[in-house]
Amino acid sequence: MDTGNTAFVLLSAALVMLMTPGLAFFYGGMVRVKSVLNMLMMSFICLAVVTVLWVLYGFSMTFSTDAFGGVVGNLDWYGMRDIGVAELWDGYTIPVTVFAAFQLMFAIITPALISGAVADRTRFTAWALFVAFWVTLVYFPVAHWVWAADGWLFEKGVIDFAGGTAVHINAGIAALALVLVVGKRVGFKRDPMRPHNLPLVMIGAGLLWFGWFGFNAGSWLAADGVTGRALINTQIATAAAMLGWLFLEKIRDGHLTTLGAASGAVAGLVAITPACGALSPLGSIALGLVAGAVCAWAVGLKYRLGYDDSLDVVGVHLVGGIIGSLAPGLLATGHVQSDAKGLFYGGGFDQLGKQLIGVGAVLGYSFVVTYILGTVIHKTIGFRVSEDDEVAGIDRVEHAETGYDFAALGGSTRPTAGIGTATGAGAAAPADTKVDA
Repeated sequence: MDTGNTAFVLLSAALVMLMTPGLAFFYGGMVRVKSVLNMLMMSFICLAVVTVLWVLYGFSMTFSTDAFGGVVGNLDWYGMRDIGVAELWDGYTIPVTVFAAFQLMFAIITPALISGAVADRTRFTAWALFVAFWVTLVYFPVAHWVWAADGWLFEKGVIDFAGGTAVHINAGIAALALVLVVGKRVGFKRDPMRPHNLPLVMIGAGLLWFGWFGFNAGSWLAADGVTGRALINTQIATAAAMLGWLFLEKIRDGHLTTLGAASGAVAGLVAITPACGALSPLGSIALGLVAGAVCAWAVGLKYRLGYDDSLDVVGVHLVGGIIGSLAPGLLATGHVQSDAKGLFYGGGFDQLGKQLIGVGAVLGYSFVVTYILGTVIHKTIGFRVSEDDEVAGIDRVEHAETGYDFAALGGSTRPTAGIGTATGAGAAAPADTKVDA
């Protein structure tokens, strides 16, 4: 075993773990003030639920010997028994335990990504139950397809360096299925539902960007030239995507917003994830510019098509994941991660066809299973809070807490009408008060 590679992957695992609290802040700042704690908790509960399931059977289902023709692993490693500290597999120089810890962080953040789509209206217990079933029925099998040595997409030659299909397309299409089940927020298209704390959004985006270096570069499981290419491509595409988003925003709306900068950066991070080891730096610029502009356009589809994706998970993660997953079929140089070449580098349509198969398979499987799972939960225990509770404030109803103590600012101890608290939530705010609850 190589101690340098082992230390690098351990550090990368810690960086990826930090992305889940970063996501919580990113999403938490984007919701209304009455939902911020619930939004934070929807990410944090994934750390608990998925960790336990990963130990019990998730790691085994994902990476043990294939059981059903490339679909899912067997349960030989249930409870992580017998994995010890041995070397991973031939050619890899890190312990199995380190690899298991690194991959656990991917399993945690993937369902957390979905949470933004159903913000402001989801029962917390129903969400926790959904996470448990979703990672079992969707994430573990799809991750096996993509990353296990005998997974069927891996054997087919689909390039997914760090999770364009298994993480972002998987979460993005699941988010679409779930919002169709759960339905729209009260006041969708009618009431302003602006972010309540943009500095928190920017902090979250910064933590995501920082952690993403472990997410992408760490996925090579070694510290070498490929790792360096993955890291620099991650930085390049993210920067380009921010510019692409802001350019479209300026042309379309006449403004350059902090929310657009943060969202553009995340769109670039999403898009480069599957392609960071296959593209050149110039290819990464092109990918980032396209992903930033297209995702900025795609977030408006929910108003045209009528689905209520609260925090634009579909527009950023699904659309960005598809763009990034197809990128190796067009822009793979054949010189870094593998010898596969994209269409623009003389490789013809071969790799692009493989990428299309991977994208289509994950889209179809994740949507169908998520829709069925969401429907079962919704029809049994109920997936969303009542309309009155949603209007009053989901933080008070679900957690008996509020994110901000407005009484501490002085004056009346009675919560101010219109700030999304249970008391006075139905009253109109004063004319000179501009508060989006």
